[in-house]
Amino acid sequence: MKKFIISIDQGTTSSRAILFDLKGKPIFTSQLEFTQYFPRDGWVEHDPEEIWKSTLKVLKEVIKKSKKLKGKVLTIGITNQRETTILWDKKTGKSVYNAIVWQDRRSSEYCKKLIKQKKETIIYNKTGLLIDAYFSATKIKWIIDNIPKAKDLIKKKRLLFGTVDSFLLWKLTKGVDHATDATNASRTMLFNISTNKWDDQILKILKIPKEILPAVKDCAADFGYTDPSITGTSYPITGMVGDQQSATIGQCCFEPGSLKSTYGTGAFVLLNTGTKKVYSKNRLLTTIGYRINGKTTYALEGTIFIAGAGVQWLRDKIKFISKASDTEKIAKSLSSNNGIYLVPAFTGLGAPYWDASARGLLSGLTRDTGPKEIIRATIESVAYQTYDLFEAMKNDGLKPKLIKVDGGMVLNNWFSQFLSNIINAKVLRPKVNETTALGAAFMAGLQIGVYKSLKDIAKNWKTDKSFIPKIKNTERKILIDGWNKAIKKTLS
Repeated sequence: MKKFIISIDQGTTSSRAILFDLKGKPIFTSQLEFTQYFPRDGWVEHDPEEIWKSTLKVLKEVIKKSKKLKGKVLTIGITNQRETTILWDKKTGKSVYNAIVWQDRRSSEYCKKLIKQKKETIIYNKTGLLIDAYFSATKIKWIIDNIPKAKDLIKKKRLLFGTVDSFLLWKLTKGVDHATDATNASRTMLFNISTNKWDDQILKILKIPKEILPAVKDCAADFGYTDPSITGTSYPITGMVGDQQSATIGQCCFEPGSLKSTYGTGAFVLLNTGTKKVYSKNRLLTTIGYRINGKTTYALEGTIFIAGAGVQWLRDKIKFISKASDTEKIAKSLSSNNGIYLVPAFTGLGAPYWDASARGLLSGLTRDTGPKEIIRATIESVAYQTYDLFEAMKNDGLKPKLIKVDGGMVLNNWFSQFLSNIINAKVLRPKVNETTALGAAFMAGLQIGVYKSLKDIAKNWKTDKSFIPKIKNTERKILIDGWNKAIKKTLS
């Protein structure tokens, strides 16, 4: 009988479930996009019920496929968009407000207030995170302060908080298990990454009650069982990891110094720093890379808010392309960028700038500028933003010479080559591009003994294509100088 692991990959724009064989090969994928809500400038929301229904639908399709293949599903892993915040009623399972998405900036003013109150050092030292609206803590605070239902449920001891993984776990187990893993907890701005516990001092500062928070477990752990009324058969859930850490695991970046960059809606560079917490002097984040058997491996992270979301903007808002894959051919058709730069600060800028007020900018427009130039500039902006993160890491004394990439954008060969040119480093693309989902599958498999160790997992990683820099240093310098000028104009 064939044996499988299912990975639920609940992302920012779609819910997916993937059926993997035990060698980490994707056998079948089901995917559903769901609605993005933008109620005000800088606000981004999802409907938790739609997240749940879309996740359940794709999961059921994958289970059905496993049965057609006469296989057995051994376990389920969950990976998810991080920081996105849901508060719900323990009794009814209904959310008190829409999910506030990681991209949402509504709590920026409150963050400024915390910085004025000199809370930045306390929070940074404990959590490894800068005070920013990006993280879950101030989103929770906003819901508690602005939604009367939330306050009412706190009094009744019925309010629960979760990042999307917790919410899905709670739903799949029919309210039996309220838990998260250390990677998701480390992105809330409430979790002490040294003690591996929710931090009482920060909770007090933000006036967030501890009892609404989930239990925190390792990435490979026994999280609970799906309720048979939901999934037909009861399946164990034995892996849970935030999406970027999951991609780091899926890319088998298990050695200190190894680095991956994922290009999805946003882009995220994670560098494994081993058992050592490296605190950046250049506004990168210190975070938990993974926690296995109670042992924590740390990472340094750089966050880009807009990567694939820029391509979505080209397709859905300004309608320059009909599908994402069109960008490769169009970018290739131009011999240069013609001095056009797009800074995609649509919801502010992430690392290393952390400027919530910055807004998007098109620079260098002439009478000859047309859609092709703007399309290429959008793609190029992702490579330039990655360069900024690499520079920050170098200034912190870390010099990555190789980058493993994944996500939808890297299937564009032109982009992958341009990235290698700009960051001046070798770029490796894996055979299995679904590394985010794969990481959760690996963790779920590790917990039930399918894999004996991380070394055992690493045997499954293979290169699809590599890219090496193909431009001269002088050309690289001209391109980067143009980008730096454009960035300066954007900063608030």
